[in-house]
Amino acid sequence: MSDIVLVFPGQGAQAVGMCKDLAEAFPEVRRLCDRADELLGFSLSRIMFEGPEAALVDTSVQQPALVLAGLAVKTALETKLGKPLTCAAAAGLSLGEYAALAAVGAMSFDTAIQLVRRRGELMKMASEKVPCGMSVIMGLEAAKIHEACALAAQETGGVVSASNFNGGGQIVIGGALEALAKAGDLCKSAGARRVLKLPVAGAFHTELMRPAADAFGPVVDAAQISEASAPVYANVSAGPVKTGDEIRDGLKRQITSPVLWEQTVKNLAAAGLKKFVELGPGATVSNMIKRIVPDAECRNVSNLADVNAF
Repeated sequence: MSDIVLVFPGQGAQAVGMCKDLAEAFPEVRRLCDRADELLGFSLSRIMFEGPEAALVDTSVQQPALVLAGLAVKTALETKLGKPLTCAAAAGLSLGEYAALAAVGAMSFDTAIQLVRRRGELMKMASEKVPCGMSVIMGLEAAKIHEACALAAQETGGVVSASNFNGGGQIVIGGALEALAKAGDLCKSAGARRVLKLPVAGAFHTELMRPAADAFGPVVDAAQISEASAPVYANVSAGPVKTGDEIRDGLKRQITSPVLWEQTVKNLAAAGLKKFVELGPGATVSNMIKRIVPDAECRNVSNLADVNAF
């Protein structure tokens, strides 16, 4: 197992009902859910199991829910295997980086849940300051997307920039609504195959999140973060981090910096790591990895059936 990379999904992967079967089958997972509820002061697990979906879409709820989901799957797998799940490296898409860090012991479960709850609250507040959103641009090279964003920002006076490099010809842009719409039109004119507005009320990983990043910095500094047992490939650099200082720096910058996912996966593959196990709802990350490194081995573990089949 030590040659695998554990990967965790980001926002958008959530689904009502996630982890319910695991909590019913494993007392260890139920305890984890109860602990999250206790830390947050509301029943996160009930929202995850029963909905409503509208509550799960709230970024300040969605962020801890997805970290809990990823770590719940890991706990279920470890219980089933009767031993810790070891890995050569870990990585997470945006928010998933927190689950990855907790998975390799760089932070405790409690710290991860509390950090992402605060991160979600601050990002939600920043999103409400300027009406903003995100769009995925398909089939257009990065240089032309950067050009379109720069021109749209200049013409509208609003912020818009590339925020996620997902690989497989997919780049996400985020920004103020007028600038975002303009950049999307310019990308279409430049030859984009498709421009699709995403169902998110925020421009994550752009300068519009600066108020959240500034407020979150001291929270990260105060958190208990230690050396990771395996390298975590950080979103901001696409390179491995292990020490508490490196991890803190990456988490503080991550809120306003683009997610370099395509480069992360390429760097992992270049290091000889091509076996990926995605822990958490859905298979978004596995699908992205397969588009970036076609000969990668990917397995996603989301529910009780997946755990039993592992």
